[in-house]
Order: sequence, then structure tokens, then C-alpha cells
Amino acid sequence: MKKVLQVGVFSLIAGTALMASGYRIPESSLDAVALSSACIAASSGADASYYNPANMAFSKDSGSAMELDLTYIGLSKVDYKGITNVSRIGAVPTDTSSEAENFLVPTVHYVSPSVGKVRFGLSVVSPGGLSKRWKDAPASLYAEEFTLKTVEINPTVSYKLTDAIAIGGGIRALYSDGIVKNAKYDMTGDSWDFGYNLAISMQMNKETTLAITYRSKVSMTVEGSTSKTVTGINSDVSVSLPIPAVFAMALSHTVENTTFEAVIERDFWSSYKNLDFDFSNPVNEANLGSAIPKNWSDSSVFRFGITHKMDNLTAMVGYAYDESPVPSETLGYELPSSNGNIFSLGGKYKYDENFEFGLAGLMAIYKDRKVHNTVLNGEFSNSKSYLISASVEYKF
Repeated sequence: MKKVLQVGVFSLIAGTALMASGYRIPESSLDAVALSSACIAASSGADASYYNPANMAFSKDSGSAMELDLTYIGLSKVDYKGITNVSRIGAVPTDTSSEAENFLVPTVHYVSPSVGKVRFGLSVVSPGGLSKRWKDAPASLYAEEFTLKTVEINPTVSYKLTDAIAIGGGIRALYSDGIVKNAKYDMTGDSWDFGYNLAISMQMNKETTLAITYRSKVSMTVEGSTSKTVTGINSDVSVSLPIPAVFAMALSHTVENTTFEAVIERDFWSSYKNLDFDFSNPVNEANLGSAIPKNWSDSSVFRFGITHKMDNLTAMVGYAYDESPVPSETLGYELPSSNGNIFSLGGKYKYDENFEFGLAGLMAIYKDRKVHNTVLNGEFSNSKSYLISASVEYKF
């Protein structure tokens, strides 16, 4: 069922708490929130274990570092106005809004002391998540609730090949838990799935770093069960769905106390072709198991961040443009996705040699989107998301 949930999420994708790049949540640390996730090439804190494990090998601190974050995620109501084509009823004039959503997401990052040219890291994050609820018909017939919760455990290792080149990588262990409710069935389920990540950093000179990272596709194979169906028969159900591979290239350059970073990211959503639930009961399979075409496209994200360091203070600002992978012909209530502009800022205060505290905020504004397909003929509007993150980093 986890898959089911993700399916819902995937359909829902885009605006996710981090929306346009699908159901992914790229912001999993204080720096990521403050810099709109332009924190790959210049990552140097404990969160390098997640964003660029190769950089752990370049750390100037000989000891360990740990970062604890707590992030509030708020998703605004999404408005839809137009026509909904309901089976056996026909065109229904629709003017409705989804429910607003609020979440608290904790994350942890850790980097070990150096062992020769090797360092180890560990991150526990929520790489994806979403909840979309429509209480009024006809929207509730398609997406009364899609809720996704995920936890990723990502152990990593880095190795310094030369004074200027380091490599890193790790294993992604992803747990998902989800709920899907619509007019045909209610489902719940969970799953463990696995992938990997790789990174390389090249210090072109003492001011400039080029980094390349890759997070593999995770093929979620969820098994769950129904609690309500239109057939009156509950049964086991399974579904397979990809979390897309992500490739990023980042370049950072420092001028005195100010670091500029630009990131080009490619999300390979084209692996999401169909949403196909396999019901163990033949009656449910015949009535509920038809594959639903999705045909998502690969999408790009362009990120830019600036970090300025003072005596005990660090100021950060970021911007990103996030493309939606969802085509108009498969856009629906479960995921009213559109392209988005992301703005962020934040700061950190170094209390002493061991403790540093941070606070950051991010706002994503998604473009209004007209849709015309077999189900919808109208416009989604007023979609936004907000993040506020607080952190403490401890070196020992």
C-alpha cells in the first residue's frame, strides 16, 4: 500500500511540500531551506552526508558533526473552477478548494571523524511526502485523501582521491506509509525499498568547486489491503511505482566571504508511465485494476544560492525555478501540479566552537494552470507552500 500511497502522491506530485519536482521534498536541512537546495558543491556541514557525501572528505574539522532540524511545512488550499466530467453523470460545474495541510518534519545528519582519507556519514530524512484532501464532490470522488509519509535512512562514505578530488556514495533505505481514499476504494499500506546515491567533488582551485551527484531510482513495490470497495469485497493489492532518479551538477565560487552556487538538476520522471494496481481478488481486479496512464516527463530544476559569512553570523538567500513533470492530459485532483518559483532566506549563529543555531524560511508559489482532459476542463489556482526550519549543529 505504500506504493498506493505513493501513487497517490505521485499523481499528486508537484506541489508537494515541495511540489513541482514531484512528490520529493528536496529541503532536508537548514542550509537546504535557506538556499532553495543550492547546497551541493559548497556543502561543508553535517548535511554534506546527504547532499554531497564526497565533500565529507574535504571537511576541515577533524572530529564529528551532527545537525538536528525541525521543519514546518504548510500547504495552502488549492482552488479549482471549471467542469468535472463524472462517469454516468456527465459535466458537473465545479467551484471548490482542497484542504490546507500542515506538517512537522524532523531530520538528522551526522559526519564521523576522519579515518585516514575516509569519512562516514548518516542522514535520516523525509525525502517525500504529501497530503491532498478534497471534501466536496465531485473532487472527493477522485481524491478524498492522498497522504504519504516517508523516512529515508542514508548511510554514506567518502574517500579523498587527491587533495582536490573526492568521491562518495551510500545506500538509500526508504520506508513509506500511505493512505488512499476515493469513490472506488480505501487503501492503506507500507513498504521498504532500496536505492543508492553517488557523488564526486572537484576543487578547481581554493575558491571554486564543481560537484556532480546522482540519486538512483527507487522502485517501490508496495503490498497492502483495502478497507472499503465499491464491489463490497476487500482484498490484498500491490502496486509498483518509481521514485525517479535525480542527477545534479553544481558549481560554487567564493569571493572573500561570499559564496555563490548554481545547480542544474534533472528529475527522471519519465519512468512513471502507468499507475497499475494488482488486486488479488479477480472481481476487484476486473472492476478496479485497470492501468491508468500517467506518461510523466523528465523535468528540470534550476537553483541558485548565496552565502555570506561574518564573524559569528552566516546569512543565506536562495531561488529556484521548478518544472512540473505532469502533462495536462493526466493532470487531476490527486495532484494539481504546475511550475513553481521558490524564494528562501535564512541565517546561522555560531554560539561557540561547538554549537551553531539556525533559522530559515522558504515560500514556493505555483503558477495557475489550465487543464483540459477527459475528466477536467478548468483551472487550478492559488497553490503555495511554506517552510520554516530551525536547527542546531554540534561538533565534538
